[in-house]
Amino acid sequence: MIETGLVGKVVVVTGGAAGIGRDTVRAFAGEDCKVAVWDIGEDKAPTNGLFQSVDVSDSAAVNAAASEVAERFGRIDVLINNAGIVRDAQLVKWKDDEVASVMTDEQFDSVIAVNLKGVFNCGRAVVPHMIRGGGGVILNASSVVGHYGNFGQSNYAPTKAGVINLSRTWSRELGRYKIRVNAVAPGFIGTEILKAMPQKILDGMVSHTPIGRMGEPEDIANAYVWLASDAASFVTGTVLSVDGGLVIGT
Repeated sequence: MIETGLVGKVVVVTGGAAGIGRDTVRAFAGEDCKVAVWDIGEDKAPTNGLFQSVDVSDSAAVNAAASEVAERFGRIDVLINNAGIVRDAQLVKWKDDEVASVMTDEQFDSVIAVNLKGVFNCGRAVVPHMIRGGGGVILNASSVVGHYGNFGQSNYAPTKAGVINLSRTWSRELGRYKIRVNAVAPGFIGTEILKAMPQKILDGMVSHTPIGRMGEPEDIANAYVWLASDAASFVTGTVLSVDGGLVIGT
């Protein structure tokens, strides 16, 4: 049996109140970690943890939350940058020889603010605490669309590509402080939102996935746990695709 080395670690999970984040919180709590949940949703603090209402696009709120975690638990060992939003729209929708609609400034800017700037805000706030504590792990949520783009996601897909390169940049800058940084790129994951889609669309997703099913939130949570653990102590600057083979199946 591989020892994870996670017992007693202090873990911050952004977007931890629902979906993949919720399962990630449960997974680290199951490793006897002290988990801080940062979300704008419902208060769902785990045992031996805490919930903080944090908008990751607000740098002042993020800085304050990081300081509170460090003051309460003495350090921050792991940051899971899981928070994200979607605001899908075509760049320009053309119909009957004219513009029917466009992606708005709000749709573009809001996704950039949460999915990319939010990751930056959280990393910047947490890293000093990790350095003082002698090291740590940062795991950033990318997506398979960060590799190959996606229809209707001129906002979302670039943020996920940006997260990949942000992770690689940080791995170069922070390795000297014993901080490992990696990205996780989920494929189609069966969250409540996704499962609410029409069955025909879900079947199409599965048909492009060689393993023949959608992923479950716990599949991503398990990947986060492994990457944060001592078993992955020599893994940094990489992107782990947890997609059932979707990228090679497209």
